Amino acid sequence: MTFLWRLPFPLLLALRYLRSTRKDAFVSFLSAVAAGGIGLGVAALVLALAALAGLQQALRGEVLARTPHLEIELPPARGAAALQERLLELPGVVQVQEAVHGRGWLESGGLVQTVEIVGYSGLVPRFFPGAEGGAPGLYISSGLATKWGVHPGDVMAVVSPRSTLTPLGPQPRIRSLPLRGTFESGRTEDVERIALPVGVARPLAGNPSTFLEITAGDLDAALALVPAVRRLLPPDAELRTWEQLNRPLFFALRLEKSVMFVAVSLIVLVAAMALVADLALVITSKRAELGMLATMGATPQRLRRAFLWLGLLIAGLGTAAGAALGCGVALLLDHYRLVRLPGQIYFLDYLPFRLQLPDVAAVLAVTVVLALVSALWVAQRVAKLQPVEAMRR
Repeated sequence: MTFLWRLPFPLLLALRYLRSTRKDAFVSFLSAVAAGGIGLGVAALVLALAALAGLQQALRGEVLARTPHLEIELPPARGAAALQERLLELPGVVQVQEAVHGRGWLESGGLVQTVEIVGYSGLVPRFFPGAEGGAPGLYISSGLATKWGVHPGDVMAVVSPRSTLTPLGPQPRIRSLPLRGTFESGRTEDVERIALPVGVARPLAGNPSTFLEITAGDLDAALALVPAVRRLLPPDAELRTWEQLNRPLFFALRLEKSVMFVAVSLIVLVAAMALVADLALVITSKRAELGMLATMGATPQRLRRAFLWLGLLIAGLGTAAGAALGCGVALLLDHYRLVRLPGQIYFLDYLPFRLQLPDVAAVLAVTVVLALVSALWVAQRVAKLQPVEAMRR
Protein backbone atom coordinates (compact mmCIF):
# COMPACT_ATOMS: atom_id res chain seq x y z
CA MET A 1 0.00 0.00 0.00
CA THR A 2 3.04 2.29 0.10
CA PHE A 3 2.46 3.23 -3.53
CA LEU A 4 -0.68 5.13 -2.47
CA TRP A 5 1.46 7.75 -0.77
CA ARG A 6 3.09 8.51 -4.11
CA LEU A 7 -0.23 9.54 -5.63
CA PRO A 8 -1.13 13.21 -5.94
CA PHE A 9 -3.00 14.60 -2.94
CA PRO A 10 -6.31 15.27 -4.85
CA LEU A 11 -6.40 11.69 -6.14
CA LEU A 12 -5.48 10.29 -2.74
CA LEU A 13 -8.26 12.27 -1.08
CA ALA A 14 -10.75 11.13 -3.72
CA LEU A 15 -9.82 7.49 -3.09
CA ARG A 16 -10.22 8.06 0.64
CA TYR A 17 -13.76 9.38 0.21
CA LEU A 18 -14.58 6.59 -2.22
CA ARG A 19 -13.97 3.85 0.35
CA SER A 20 -16.89 2.58 2.31
CA THR A 21 -16.99 2.91 6.12
CA ARG A 22 -19.72 2.30 8.66
CA LYS A 23 -19.90 5.94 9.50
CA ASP A 24 -20.38 6.91 5.87
CA ALA A 25 -22.63 4.00 4.93
CA PHE A 26 -25.39 6.24 3.56
CA VAL A 27 -22.91 8.25 1.49
CA SER A 28 -21.43 5.03 0.15
CA PHE A 29 -24.92 3.81 -0.69
CA LEU A 30 -25.61 6.97 -2.71
CA SER A 31 -22.28 6.54 -4.49
CA ALA A 32 -23.28 2.99 -5.41
CA VAL A 33 -26.67 4.24 -6.62
CA ALA A 34 -25.03 6.93 -8.77
CA ALA A 35 -22.50 4.49 -10.23
CA GLY A 36 -25.22 1.88 -10.78
CA GLY A 37 -27.48 4.40 -12.50
CA ILE A 38 -24.68 5.45 -14.82
CA GLY A 39 -23.84 1.81 -15.49
CA LEU A 40 -27.43 0.90 -16.34
CA GLY A 41 -27.72 3.95 -18.56
CA VAL A 42 -24.53 3.04 -20.43
CA ALA A 43 -25.63 -0.60 -20.79
CA ALA A 44 -29.05 0.43 -22.10
CA LEU A 45 -27.48 2.87 -24.56
CA VAL A 46 -24.97 0.30 -25.81
CA LEU A 47 -27.70 -2.32 -26.24
CA ALA A 48 -30.05 0.10 -28.03
CA LEU A 49 -27.36 1.24 -30.45
CA ALA A 50 -26.18 -2.34 -31.05
CA ALA A 51 -29.73 -3.47 -31.87
CA LEU A 52 -30.29 -0.48 -34.13
CA ALA A 53 -26.95 -1.03 -35.87
CA GLY A 54 -27.79 -4.69 -36.42
CA LEU A 55 -31.16 -3.87 -37.93
CA GLN A 56 -29.69 -1.15 -40.13
CA GLN A 57 -26.93 -3.43 -41.36
CA ALA A 58 -29.43 -6.16 -42.25
CA LEU A 59 -31.69 -3.65 -43.98
CA ARG A 60 -28.81 -2.08 -45.90
CA GLY A 61 -27.63 -5.49 -47.02
CA GLU A 62 -31.14 -6.44 -48.09
CA VAL A 63 -31.59 -3.26 -50.13
CA LEU A 64 -28.09 -2.92 -51.56
CA ALA A 65 -28.11 -6.53 -52.78
CA ARG A 66 -30.83 -5.41 -55.20
CA THR A 67 -29.35 -2.03 -56.12
CA PRO A 68 -26.70 -1.37 -58.79
CA HIS A 69 -23.43 0.15 -57.60
CA LEU A 70 -23.60 2.96 -60.17
CA GLU A 71 -26.42 3.83 -62.54
CA ILE A 72 -26.18 6.04 -65.63
CA GLU A 73 -29.38 7.27 -67.23
CA LEU A 74 -29.15 8.19 -70.92
CA PRO A 75 -31.87 9.87 -73.03
CA PRO A 76 -33.82 7.54 -75.38
CA ALA A 77 -32.01 8.73 -78.51
CA ARG A 78 -28.53 8.39 -77.04
CA GLY A 79 -26.59 5.24 -77.97
CA ALA A 80 -25.05 3.25 -75.14
CA ALA A 81 -22.71 0.82 -76.91
CA ALA A 82 -19.75 3.19 -77.35
CA LEU A 83 -20.02 4.52 -73.80
CA GLN A 84 -20.29 0.99 -72.45
CA GLU A 85 -16.98 0.02 -74.10
CA ARG A 86 -15.20 3.08 -72.69
CA LEU A 87 -16.52 2.41 -69.20
CA LEU A 88 -15.25 -1.18 -69.28
CA GLU A 89 -11.74 0.16 -69.86
CA LEU A 90 -11.73 1.97 -66.50
CA PRO A 91 -9.72 0.21 -63.78
CA GLY A 92 -12.02 -1.10 -61.06
CA VAL A 93 -15.06 -1.63 -63.30
CA VAL A 94 -16.14 -5.27 -63.14
CA GLN A 95 -19.20 -5.19 -65.37
CA VAL A 96 -21.33 -2.74 -67.36
CA GLN A 97 -24.80 -3.81 -68.50
CA GLU A 98 -27.44 -2.02 -70.51
CA ALA A 99 -30.86 -1.98 -68.86
CA VAL A 100 -34.36 -0.58 -69.32
CA HIS A 101 -37.11 -0.16 -66.75
CA GLY A 102 -40.86 -0.12 -67.13
CA ARG A 103 -44.16 -1.27 -65.64
CA GLY A 104 -46.55 -3.93 -66.81
CA TRP A 105 -48.43 -7.07 -65.87
CA LEU A 106 -47.48 -10.73 -65.65
CA GLU A 107 -50.15 -13.29 -66.51
CA SER A 108 -50.24 -17.06 -66.09
CA GLY A 109 -53.19 -19.42 -65.84
CA GLY A 110 -55.68 -16.59 -65.34
CA LEU A 111 -53.59 -15.02 -62.55
CA VAL A 112 -52.36 -11.43 -63.04
CA GLN A 113 -49.69 -9.54 -61.09
CA THR A 114 -48.49 -5.94 -61.47
CA VAL A 115 -44.71 -6.04 -61.99
CA GLU A 116 -41.72 -3.85 -62.64
CA ILE A 117 -40.09 -4.89 -65.91
CA VAL A 118 -36.30 -4.84 -65.79
CA GLY A 119 -34.52 -5.48 -69.09
CA TYR A 120 -30.85 -6.42 -69.08
CA SER A 121 -28.14 -7.19 -71.61
CA GLY A 122 -26.02 -10.29 -71.38
CA LEU A 123 -26.29 -12.54 -68.34
CA VAL A 124 -28.61 -11.90 -65.40
CA PRO A 125 -27.17 -8.98 -63.33
CA ARG A 126 -26.04 -9.19 -59.70
CA PHE A 127 -29.08 -7.39 -58.29
CA PHE A 128 -31.21 -10.48 -58.95
CA PRO A 129 -29.77 -12.72 -56.18
CA GLY A 130 -30.04 -16.43 -56.83
CA ALA A 131 -30.16 -15.98 -60.61
CA GLU A 132 -26.99 -13.89 -60.97
CA GLY A 133 -25.03 -14.94 -64.05
CA GLY A 134 -27.89 -17.02 -65.44
CA ALA A 135 -28.62 -17.38 -69.16
CA PRO A 136 -30.86 -14.73 -70.77
CA GLY A 137 -34.58 -15.29 -70.37
CA LEU A 138 -37.58 -14.55 -68.14
CA TYR A 139 -36.94 -14.65 -64.40
CA ILE A 140 -39.49 -14.04 -61.67
CA SER A 141 -39.22 -14.00 -57.88
CA SER A 142 -39.21 -17.29 -56.04
CA GLY A 143 -42.08 -16.06 -53.86
CA LEU A 144 -44.32 -15.39 -56.85
CA ALA A 145 -43.34 -18.71 -58.44
CA THR A 146 -44.31 -20.55 -55.27
CA LYS A 147 -47.53 -18.59 -54.93
CA TRP A 148 -48.62 -19.34 -58.50
CA GLY A 149 -47.18 -22.86 -58.64
CA VAL A 150 -45.16 -22.26 -61.82
CA HIS A 151 -41.86 -23.91 -62.74
CA PRO A 152 -39.08 -23.30 -65.26
CA GLY A 153 -40.36 -24.05 -68.74
CA ASP A 154 -43.93 -22.85 -68.10
CA VAL A 155 -45.07 -20.20 -70.57
CA MET A 156 -46.03 -16.84 -69.08
CA ALA A 157 -47.33 -13.66 -70.71
CA VAL A 158 -45.88 -10.20 -70.10
CA VAL A 159 -48.37 -7.43 -70.87
CA SER A 160 -47.31 -3.84 -71.49
CA PRO A 161 -49.46 -0.82 -70.51
CA ARG A 162 -48.62 0.64 -73.93
CA SER A 163 -50.84 -0.39 -76.81
CA THR A 164 -50.10 -0.95 -80.50
CA LEU A 165 -52.33 0.67 -83.14
CA THR A 166 -53.65 -1.93 -85.61
CA PRO A 167 -56.40 -1.89 -88.30
CA LEU A 168 -58.68 -3.35 -85.63
CA GLY A 169 -57.84 -0.56 -83.20
CA PRO A 170 -55.43 -0.33 -80.26
CA GLN A 171 -54.20 -3.71 -79.14
CA PRO A 172 -52.18 -4.44 -75.97
CA ARG A 173 -48.56 -5.43 -76.35
CA ILE A 174 -48.20 -9.02 -75.14
CA ARG A 175 -45.13 -11.22 -75.19
CA SER A 176 -45.31 -14.90 -74.22
CA LEU A 177 -42.09 -16.35 -72.87
CA PRO A 178 -41.03 -19.57 -71.16
CA LEU A 179 -39.91 -19.14 -67.58
CA ARG A 180 -36.13 -19.53 -67.44
CA GLY A 181 -35.73 -19.46 -63.65
CA THR A 182 -36.34 -17.62 -60.39
CA PHE A 183 -34.40 -15.25 -58.13
CA GLU A 184 -34.60 -14.71 -54.39
CA SER A 185 -37.13 -12.01 -53.57
CA GLY A 186 -36.33 -9.66 -50.72
CA ARG A 187 -38.75 -9.24 -47.84
CA THR A 188 -38.43 -5.47 -48.14
CA GLU A 189 -39.57 -5.37 -51.78
CA ASP A 190 -43.04 -3.90 -52.15
CA VAL A 191 -43.21 -4.30 -55.95
CA GLU A 192 -42.71 -7.57 -57.81
CA ARG A 193 -39.88 -7.49 -60.32
CA ILE A 194 -39.26 -9.59 -63.42
CA ALA A 195 -36.07 -9.82 -65.44
CA LEU A 196 -36.13 -9.92 -69.24
CA PRO A 197 -33.51 -9.61 -71.99
CA VAL A 198 -33.24 -5.97 -73.00
CA GLY A 199 -34.37 -6.70 -76.56
CA VAL A 200 -37.66 -8.12 -75.25
CA ALA A 201 -38.19 -5.54 -72.52
CA ARG A 202 -37.65 -2.40 -74.63
CA PRO A 203 -40.75 -2.82 -76.88
CA LEU A 204 -42.85 -3.67 -73.83
CA ALA A 205 -41.64 -0.58 -71.96
CA GLY A 206 -42.23 1.71 -74.95
CA ASN A 207 -39.42 4.18 -75.60
CA PRO A 208 -37.80 4.44 -72.16
CA SER A 209 -34.50 5.92 -71.17
CA THR A 210 -31.51 3.62 -71.40
CA PHE A 211 -29.63 2.77 -68.22
CA LEU A 212 -26.10 1.52 -67.82
CA GLU A 213 -25.64 -0.44 -64.61
CA ILE A 214 -22.01 -0.47 -63.43
CA THR A 215 -20.72 -3.12 -61.04
CA ALA A 216 -17.50 -2.45 -59.11
CA GLY A 217 -15.48 -4.55 -56.69
CA ASP A 218 -17.45 -3.28 -53.66
CA LEU A 219 -19.46 -0.29 -52.49
CA ASP A 220 -16.46 1.87 -51.59
CA ALA A 221 -14.77 1.08 -54.90
CA ALA A 222 -17.94 2.18 -56.69
CA LEU A 223 -17.85 5.58 -54.99
CA ALA A 224 -14.16 5.95 -55.90
CA LEU A 225 -15.07 5.44 -59.57
CA VAL A 226 -17.46 8.40 -59.69
CA PRO A 227 -14.96 11.10 -60.84
CA ALA A 228 -13.56 8.93 -63.64
CA VAL A 229 -17.04 7.92 -64.82
CA ARG A 230 -18.28 11.52 -64.86
CA ARG A 231 -15.49 12.54 -67.22
CA LEU A 232 -16.75 10.02 -69.81
CA LEU A 233 -20.43 10.99 -69.67
CA PRO A 234 -22.18 13.25 -72.21
CA PRO A 235 -23.75 16.45 -70.80
CA ASP A 236 -27.31 15.09 -70.90
CA ALA A 237 -26.50 11.90 -68.96
CA GLU A 238 -27.19 11.50 -65.25
CA LEU A 239 -25.05 9.46 -62.85
CA ARG A 240 -26.43 8.09 -59.58
CA THR A 241 -24.54 6.11 -56.96
CA TRP A 242 -25.93 3.44 -54.65
CA GLU A 243 -26.10 6.09 -51.93
CA GLN A 244 -28.18 8.43 -54.09
CA LEU A 245 -30.48 5.63 -55.22
CA ASN A 246 -31.30 4.90 -51.56
CA ARG A 247 -30.95 8.42 -50.12
CA PRO A 248 -34.37 8.53 -48.36
CA LEU A 249 -33.68 5.20 -46.66
CA PHE A 250 -30.20 6.16 -45.46
CA PHE A 251 -31.44 9.54 -44.21
CA ALA A 252 -34.21 7.82 -42.24
CA LEU A 253 -31.69 5.38 -40.73
CA ARG A 254 -29.33 8.17 -39.64
CA LEU A 255 -32.20 10.18 -38.18
CA GLU A 256 -33.50 7.14 -36.30
CA LYS A 257 -30.09 6.46 -34.81
CA SER A 258 -29.60 10.07 -33.72
CA VAL A 259 -33.02 10.26 -32.07
CA MET A 260 -32.47 6.93 -30.31
CA PHE A 261 -29.08 8.07 -29.00
CA VAL A 262 -30.48 11.32 -27.60
CA ALA A 263 -33.52 9.61 -26.05
CA VAL A 264 -31.62 6.86 -24.26
CA SER A 265 -28.89 9.32 -23.19
CA LEU A 266 -31.47 10.87 -20.86
CA ILE A 267 -30.95 7.85 -18.59
CA VAL A 268 -27.29 8.80 -18.22
CA LEU A 269 -28.29 12.42 -17.62
CA VAL A 270 -30.56 11.40 -14.74
CA ALA A 271 -27.75 9.28 -13.28
CA ALA A 272 -25.40 12.28 -13.56
CA MET A 273 -27.88 14.28 -11.47
CA ALA A 274 -27.71 11.53 -8.85
CA LEU A 275 -23.94 11.97 -8.93
CA VAL A 276 -24.40 15.66 -8.13
CA ALA A 277 -26.53 14.77 -5.11
CA ASP A 278 -23.97 12.21 -3.95
CA LEU A 279 -21.03 14.63 -4.18
CA ALA A 280 -23.02 17.37 -2.46
CA LEU A 281 -23.77 14.98 0.41
CA VAL A 282 -20.08 14.10 0.67
CA ILE A 283 -19.25 17.81 0.99
CA THR A 284 -21.88 18.24 3.70
CA SER A 285 -20.74 15.21 5.71
CA LYS A 286 -17.05 16.08 5.34
CA ARG A 287 -17.41 19.81 5.83
CA ALA A 288 -15.39 19.98 9.05
CA GLU A 289 -12.70 17.71 7.63
CA LEU A 290 -12.44 19.82 4.49
CA GLY A 291 -12.11 22.94 6.61
CA MET A 292 -9.30 21.30 8.61
CA LEU A 293 -7.50 20.29 5.41
CA ALA A 294 -7.80 23.85 4.17
CA THR A 295 -6.19 25.21 7.34
CA MET A 296 -3.37 22.67 6.96
CA GLY A 297 -2.48 24.01 3.50
CA ALA A 298 -4.85 22.32 1.06
CA THR A 299 -5.59 25.04 -1.48
CA PRO A 300 -9.10 25.49 -2.97
CA GLN A 301 -7.74 24.34 -6.35
CA ARG A 302 -6.49 21.05 -4.87
CA LEU A 303 -9.80 20.41 -3.09
CA ARG A 304 -11.64 21.15 -6.30
CA ARG A 305 -9.47 18.66 -8.18
CA ALA A 306 -10.09 16.08 -5.45
CA PHE A 307 -13.85 16.23 -6.00
CA LEU A 308 -13.36 16.17 -9.74
CA TRP A 309 -11.39 12.95 -9.26
CA LEU A 310 -14.09 11.58 -6.97
CA GLY A 311 -16.83 12.25 -9.50
CA LEU A 312 -14.77 10.73 -12.32
CA LEU A 313 -13.94 7.65 -10.22
CA ILE A 314 -17.59 7.00 -9.40
CA ALA A 315 -18.66 7.63 -13.00
CA GLY A 316 -15.73 5.62 -14.33
CA LEU A 317 -16.65 2.55 -12.28
CA GLY A 318 -20.26 2.77 -13.42
CA THR A 319 -19.28 3.40 -17.05
CA ALA A 320 -16.85 0.48 -17.15
CA ALA A 321 -19.36 -1.89 -15.58
CA GLY A 322 -22.16 -0.67 -17.85
CA ALA A 323 -20.07 -0.93 -21.01
CA ALA A 324 -18.96 -4.46 -20.10
CA LEU A 325 -22.55 -5.46 -19.31
CA GLY A 326 -23.99 -3.93 -22.46
CA CYS A 327 -21.34 -5.40 -24.77
CA GLY A 328 -21.57 -8.81 -23.11
CA VAL A 329 -25.35 -8.99 -23.32
CA ALA A 330 -25.32 -7.77 -26.94
CA LEU A 331 -22.81 -10.45 -27.96
CA LEU A 332 -24.78 -13.10 -26.09
CA LEU A 333 -28.13 -12.13 -27.63
CA ASP A 334 -26.65 -12.00 -31.12
CA HIS A 335 -24.67 -15.24 -30.89
CA TYR A 336 -27.58 -17.33 -29.64
CA ARG A 337 -30.27 -15.34 -31.51
CA LEU A 338 -32.36 -15.08 -28.37
CA VAL A 339 -34.64 -12.26 -29.55
CA ARG A 340 -36.86 -13.98 -32.10
CA LEU A 341 -39.09 -12.12 -34.56
CA PRO A 342 -42.08 -13.40 -36.55
CA GLY A 343 -40.59 -13.95 -40.02
CA GLN A 344 -44.00 -13.68 -41.65
CA ILE A 345 -44.23 -10.03 -40.58
CA TYR A 346 -40.65 -8.76 -40.50
CA PHE A 347 -37.82 -9.27 -42.97
CA LEU A 348 -35.72 -10.92 -40.22
CA ASP A 349 -36.27 -14.03 -38.12
CA TYR A 350 -34.36 -12.65 -35.13
CA LEU A 351 -33.08 -9.31 -33.85
CA PRO A 352 -29.38 -8.94 -34.68
CA PHE A 353 -27.00 -6.96 -32.48
CA ARG A 354 -23.89 -5.34 -33.93
CA LEU A 355 -21.34 -3.58 -31.74
CA GLN A 356 -19.62 -0.71 -33.51
CA LEU A 357 -16.54 0.93 -32.03
CA PRO A 358 -17.67 4.52 -32.90
CA ASP A 359 -21.00 3.92 -31.13
CA VAL A 360 -19.38 2.56 -27.97
CA ALA A 361 -16.82 5.39 -28.01
CA ALA A 362 -19.61 7.96 -28.36
CA VAL A 363 -21.46 6.45 -25.39
CA LEU A 364 -18.33 6.54 -23.23
CA ALA A 365 -17.51 10.09 -24.29
CA VAL A 366 -21.00 11.40 -23.52
CA THR A 367 -21.02 9.68 -20.13
CA VAL A 368 -17.62 11.03 -19.15
CA VAL A 369 -18.54 14.57 -20.26
CA LEU A 370 -21.79 14.52 -18.26
CA ALA A 371 -19.98 13.17 -15.20
CA LEU A 372 -17.24 15.76 -15.56
CA VAL A 373 -19.72 18.62 -15.83
CA SER A 374 -21.64 17.35 -12.79
CA ALA A 375 -18.47 16.93 -10.72
CA LEU A 376 -17.16 20.34 -11.80
CA TRP A 377 -20.37 22.06 -10.70
CA VAL A 378 -20.10 20.48 -7.23
CA ALA A 379 -16.34 21.05 -6.99
CA GLN A 380 -16.86 24.77 -7.38
CA ARG A 381 -18.68 24.74 -4.04
CA VAL A 382 -15.69 23.11 -2.35
CA ALA A 383 -13.36 25.81 -3.67
CA LYS A 384 -15.58 28.47 -2.06
CA LEU A 385 -15.48 26.92 1.44
CA GLN A 386 -14.20 29.18 4.19
CA PRO A 387 -11.98 27.04 6.47
CA VAL A 388 -13.01 28.73 9.73
CA GLU A 389 -16.73 28.64 8.98
CA ALA A 390 -16.47 25.01 7.84
CA MET A 391 -14.79 23.94 11.10
CA ARG A 392 -17.33 25.74 13.25
CA ARG A 393 -20.13 23.65 11.78
